[in-house]
Amino acid sequence: MAEKAILGFLQNNEEITDSGLFSAEFNLDHDEVVNVIKSLHGFRFIDVQDIKKETWVLTDEGKEYAAEGSPEVQLFLAVPEEGSISKDELEKKLAPSVFSIGCSQAGKRRWVQMGRQVSRRVQNVEDKVKDQLLQIQEGKEVDNDSTSSLKARKLIIKETWTGYSVKKGPNYAPERKEVATDLTRENLQNWKELEFKEYNFNAKGAPLQAGHLHALLKVRKQFKDIFVQMGFEEMPTNNFVESSFWNFDALFQPQQHPARDSHDTFFLKAPSTTRTLPEDYVERVKRVHESGGYGSRGYTYDWKREEANTNLLRTHTTAVSSRMLYALAQKPFVPKKYFSIDRVFRNEAVDRTHLAEFHQIEGLICDRGLTLGDLIGVLKDFFSRLGMSKLQFKPAYNPYTEPSMEIFSYHEGIGKWVEIGNSGMFRPEMLLPMGLPEDVRVIAWGLSLERPTMILYGINNIRDLFGHKVDLDLIKRNPICRIGI
Repeated sequence: MAEKAILGFLQNNEEITDSGLFSAEFNLDHDEVVNVIKSLHGFRFIDVQDIKKETWVLTDEGKEYAAEGSPEVQLFLAVPEEGSISKDELEKKLAPSVFSIGCSQAGKRRWVQMGRQVSRRVQNVEDKVKDQLLQIQEGKEVDNDSTSSLKARKLIIKETWTGYSVKKGPNYAPERKEVATDLTRENLQNWKELEFKEYNFNAKGAPLQAGHLHALLKVRKQFKDIFVQMGFEEMPTNNFVESSFWNFDALFQPQQHPARDSHDTFFLKAPSTTRTLPEDYVERVKRVHESGGYGSRGYTYDWKREEANTNLLRTHTTAVSSRMLYALAQKPFVPKKYFSIDRVFRNEAVDRTHLAEFHQIEGLICDRGLTLGDLIGVLKDFFSRLGMSKLQFKPAYNPYTEPSMEIFSYHEGIGKWVEIGNSGMFRPEMLLPMGLPEDVRVIAWGLSLERPTMILYGINNIRDLFGHKVDLDLIKRNPICRIGI
């Protein structure tokens, strides 16, 4: 019906200027007309031009007020003309939302005197909100101030109407012949009498329904491959819950350090304490904290076992490194290269660059006679494989490394140096109580997984990358990540 009307109209007229007006004139459903226009355009029977119109339409709340009146007027009419009514009694007469909005709007307009008793301040009011909503419903225009007010109250929303203007196309005909779409036996036998639909060999196939790797997993795989290429061994990081001893004390971090405060760390209620710790090692750690040793004066305070026993969500994967180094010290020494990439937790305020949980990348090398020069050389090799060849190092402080360095890379896109990680050499006060030989040194570095991923994928808000607000379409669309060499 719609196709016949469109082709027939164009036979005697040059153009259909507006598909909406055309549908109304011929009493046709506009959606059906649009579908036919798209089909005819695909076969070049017609040429089309988009028409877009923005109009205001009522929300469900707006439609309700257009029919029953605005909340402020409903509340005003529920107040007796003479005398007053208790606020509780008035509330029973109206729907909760109508009462709440009505009190606010009628009080603002000074129509009623609000208190324990409610009374009228004027005798008659005009429901302008209802009148404006009815005008919009009928397709009439209202002034800008009224539109802004209704929009602010979420009674109207802007809706985009899409239609088309239509002209004859290169293949126009008053009637469309039916074309064969399948190569059946019958069609092939009568192929001279039939017209076949052209095949579009450039058409894309239907998208495959399949799983997709998250951007963090892709970049994590790249980092892991680099570590493996450099001969590193992955550490087991499957325990998110750690004791304060392995997370802080074993790293020569004092018990009064701000990082150990509940404002920075998540402590567990159950189980609140750890069951077992290596007692001889605990005693050596206690001694070096209280009175020093190995060339150190320590922190000169009373070290408390109860504090070391408390359980927490690990604040860094260096807690795993301390366990691995202690285990290494219990056997005849063998040089090792370790790495880990896993989740850590900090009690931080969530914003566009910070989350309460994120991923830490850590690498360490344990061998005899290592120096700061070895650390710088390894860092240059590691980051060059990420495509970061311009590096600078700045002295820094960490409780468990000395010397310590912040790592900066030159960002070509923004034209400045950007901090990308932290590094250092583990202190003797941390290593020697474990039982490692005196000439063994450990160099280490760490960085987050989220920051390089955000840079590589052009993401500005970390909450769009990790957490419940992640757009699943972003996961499906993001490209395979290839970084460095």
